Amino acid sequence: MSHSSLALFEQKEIRRIWHDEKWYFSIVDIISVLDVTGREPRKYWSDIKKKIIIEGYTEVSEKIGQFKMMAEDRKMRLTDCADTETLLRIIQSISSPKAEPFKRWLAQVGYERIQEIDDPELAMERMRSLYEQKWYTKDWIDKRVRGIAVRKGMTDEWDERGVEKKEYGILTAEISRATFGMTPSEYLDYKGLTKKKDNLRDHMTDLEIIFTMLGEASTTEIMKQKDSKGFREVQKASKEWGTVAGNARKELETKTKQKVVSKSNCLSPERKKLLSKL
Repeated sequence: MSHSSLALFEQKEIRRIWHDEKWYFSIVDIISVLDVTGREPRKYWSDIKKKIIIEGYTEVSEKIGQFKMMAEDRKMRLTDCADTETLLRIIQSISSPKAEPFKRWLAQVGYERIQEIDDPELAMERMRSLYEQKWYTKDWIDKRVRGIAVRKGMTDEWDERGVEKKEYGILTAEISRATFGMTPSEYLDYKGLTKKKDNLRDHMTDLEIIFTMLGEASTTEIMKQKDSKGFREVQKASKEWGTVAGNARKELETKTKQKVVSKSNCLSPERKKLLSKL
């Protein structure tokens, strides 16, 4: 079984996937963080790959795998990846002052994964640390981490009930529309974000995260109660119980005279200031 996530090296994101008891990292992301001067990462990797084959390092090229990862356009695309051992061989062909600290980082990431398998709570703590490094507030992080757990519980139920991963986006859109009156794509537009580089949930306010959790937790509960099977039944549950969160949102808005759906986001003043300099 495989699962993907992001890692941070010097504040830069690297896509990775856990497969066959190993981390596999996106090679173009690695080249990007190594800051190869004057070279576009994809073109640079294409040249290195040819060099590896020409020089006869077939054992390296054969160990390069392709996994579907989220690309800049928010679509899942096949990406060249390598495990730690293979990456170390590839890095030998790259001239960069960051090569040595990156090798140490790779070793640490592998060790941390072994720890997380033995103690899953460590994964959550490291996730918190990652958000702290991005200047999110602790209160917001608590809600975001809980929201991730709620969604994981829902997608696990989807998987057990015969929903295919390619259908997850459709169901997510149903819940979002019922909860907030707009799909995630429409929500991104409303907040002035882009599909290419922004994760909607990482830009939600506290209340938006809470109602997202309510919509997804309600959907999970009704699936269990009705024992929904297959995409169509699960889709019906998503529409029906996403409305529970939608009605609660509308009631709160009536009481407070304020909209829950906001064009603002969760970013702290410190993070806004940091981002303005990037």
